[in-house]
Amino acid sequence: MGSQSATGRANQKLRTRTAIVQAAAELSRTGREVTMPEVARMALVSEATAYRYFPDLLSLLREAINGQLPTPDEALRPVADSTDPVERVAAATEFLLRHVQDRQGVVRAMIAATVVRPAEAAARPGLRFGLIDHALAPLTENSAIGPAALDQLKRGLTVVVSAEALFNLTDLHGLAPEEAIDSLVHTATALTRAALRDGEGAESDAGPDATAHPRPVA
Repeated sequence: MGSQSATGRANQKLRTRTAIVQAAAELSRTGREVTMPEVARMALVSEATAYRYFPDLLSLLREAINGQLPTPDEALRPVADSTDPVERVAAATEFLLRHVQDRQGVVRAMIAATVVRPAEAAARPGLRFGLIDHALAPLTENSAIGPAALDQLKRGLTVVVSAEALFNLTDLHGLAPEEAIDSLVHTATALTRAALRDGEGAESDAGPDATAHPRPVA
């Protein structure tokens, strides 16, 4: 009897935990504000019960959205055959920002949690990093720009292709989401074009003629 009772309690705990995670996952897909009280309400448990299973909202959301994020291949499927870094960066930027806009409640909750606890920042999904790397893969393969320039471009795009950049434009500058997304796609592609132009200029300066016929020292 005791063994059956223990098994019953364990099963009930598993059902409760699963209900909380499923409620958080469902809420995250709506775009609405995500809070522990709202998750508890949707899971039909008390807030205190939710906190017994998860010490904070961040740990719950990390589990709830696990497996929800697309891979870079899936995200950039519409431009899979393109080798144009500008076109690929535009597609990556628009995909990420629309994803953020659609799920801004959970994104804002995770940003807020990691801003006050920087040590937990690694817990935030790093979708943009994989997207940027995948978008710029042609540059890596054909060595259109040097490694240092490529790293700098990736750092610049990390700032632009981000939820924080989108929220800066919508929350602080008052832009409509579509305007904000268009603006950031424009900035991301401008950064990419500039890096390509600089790479071409550097290659020209360091071309065979420059090596074979160095300029005289004045």
